Amino acid sequence: MPNYRRERIAGATYFFTVTLADRRSRILVKEIALLRQVYVEANKRMPFKTIAICVLPDHLHAVWELPEDDHDYSLRWALIKSQFSRALPAMATVTASKSRRREKGIWQRRFWEHRIRDEDDLARHVDYIHFNPVKHGLVTQVGDWPYSSFHRYVARGLLSADWGGRGGDDGEFGE
Repeated sequence: MPNYRRERIAGATYFFTVTLADRRSRILVKEIALLRQVYVEANKRMPFKTIAICVLPDHLHAVWELPEDDHDYSLRWALIKSQFSRALPAMATVTASKSRRREKGIWQRRFWEHRIRDEDDLARHVDYIHFNPVKHGLVTQVGDWPYSSFHRYVARGLLSADWGGRGGDDGEFGE
């Protein structure tokens, strides 16, 4: 198994992008209840704090703060991905390599991670996460996307309900 170069710092805060193998799939929003269930179960087994999250049809972004004595975000994502996959039928296009590893072909094997460096970096990544449904053309206003922690930020008074404007008029939140 490859040993990817990943920064592993106990108690750190990380930004993640986790993607489906089939980028045309809408399974994450079609199966949002299942995704929420396995996410909560993984968090109970190996706690972490979700600072921001947005689930799109074919990928999700999240910012997590890990416990002070723990750095194993990879195992947490493995729990989420495996439990989600086990509850679903295999994809029709599973490769021999994935089949040998008992993978169903739902997720890309890898994920993107970035350690948050400071408060400005955190703010930029949280904004990116919340603005992502607009960036991908799924909605014209951030608040119209239901699968986002943006609504929690509004409820807590951290962002206004019209934050992000219409289609990016209020800021640049690109990659």
